[in-house]
Amino acid sequence: MRRTPNDNRSQAIERGLSFIYQTACEPANFEQYGFDYLGCFQGIAFTSKDPKLSRTAREMGRERARLWRRQNPRVPKDADAEDLVNLVFGSYAADSLGVRDGQMKRELRIAIGNFTAQDYFGFDPAVEAPPPDVPEECVCETLNERGRRTCRQCRRRLTMMSRYAVWQDTLIRSYMGERYGIVLGARYADAIKWLPAMRPYPQSDAGNEDNFYDAVYAVSHVIYTLNAYSRYQLSSDWLPFEYSFLKQNLSTMIQMEDPEGMGEFLDSLKSFGLAPNHPLIRKGVNYLLSSQNADGSWGELEVDDIYQRYHPTWTAIDGLRDYAWRGTRLCFPKVAPLLKGEVNNDSD
Repeated sequence: MRRTPNDNRSQAIERGLSFIYQTACEPANFEQYGFDYLGCFQGIAFTSKDPKLSRTAREMGRERARLWRRQNPRVPKDADAEDLVNLVFGSYAADSLGVRDGQMKRELRIAIGNFTAQDYFGFDPAVEAPPPDVPEECVCETLNERGRRTCRQCRRRLTMMSRYAVWQDTLIRSYMGERYGIVLGARYADAIKWLPAMRPYPQSDAGNEDNFYDAVYAVSHVIYTLNAYSRYQLSSDWLPFEYSFLKQNLSTMIQMEDPEGMGEFLDSLKSFGLAPNHPLIRKGVNYLLSSQNADGSWGELEVDDIYQRYHPTWTAIDGLRDYAWRGTRLCFPKVAPLLKGEVNNDSD
C-alpha cells in the first residue's frame, strides 16, 4: 500500500520522539538538561491533536518527571540564579505533567528573592531595552557580569550576546516564571513591551548572519510566549511585522540548512492559521522530512553538546505535528496594548 504524506509525517514524528526519549534516559544528559526535556514532553503532550502522540509524550514526560523530582527534592542552599531558573522551568513542566511538589515551589518563592533582574536577565527589562553588552557564557562555563570584556575566571576575551539573544532569554524566563506563579526579577509585560523597539528585524542579506539568526529565534519566542507555546492561535493583525518576517524568511532556513529554525517557523506560522496545504507549510514540511537523520534525529550528528541533538529534533517534531488549538487569544491578554505601543529605547 502506498504511504501517504500524513503517514510519512507520523512516522518521522514517532522516530524523532523516540530519539529524544532515548537521549533523556542517558543519566549525564538528564542531569544537565532534565528540566528542558520535561518541557519538551509536556509541550507535545498538551498541544498535540493526535491523541496517540499526546499520550506517548505524556507517559514519557511523567516517567522522567518522577525521576527529576527525586533528583531535585529541594532548592540547594548554594543555588545561584541560573540554578533557580532551571528549577522553575523543570518544576513548571513537572507540575503540568501531574508530578507536583508544593514544598519545592514554596522554597523557590523564597530563594528567587535573593537575586535581581540583573542576575536573571543580565539587565533590568523594567527600565531599559535589551542591551548589547551582556556577555555570552565563557568557554570555561563562567557567567560574567554585564559590560565585562574578559572573563573574570580564565581571562579569555568574551563575546557579547546580540540584543535579540538577550531579549529571547528574557521573554522565555519572564514567561515561565509567571506561568509557574513566581516572578523572576521582572514580569513578562516588562519583556514584551520592547517589541516595537526591536523592529524592524534584520534580514539575512544584511551582512550579519548571527544577528539575523538570533532575530529568528527571538521572533519565534515572541509567538510562543504570546500563544502559550502553541495552545492558542494568534491573529496576524496583532503581530504583522512578525508574521511578515516569518513568511519572507522561511526559504532562508532551507538555504541555511537549519531544521531547528524551520521547525520554529512552521509551528509559528501554523499558529497564525496557515493550513497544511499552504505552499510555505508544504515546502517546510518537505524539507524536514527530507533532512531527518537515520537515527530519527534532526541537525548535526557530530556535536559535543546533546542539546544540539535533541533540541533540533524537538522543534522539527513541532513543525511537523498538528495542534489542538484552544481558540484565538493571547496567553496574557493584558499585554495587547504593548504589542503596538511606542517606547523610548534609551540603550542605543
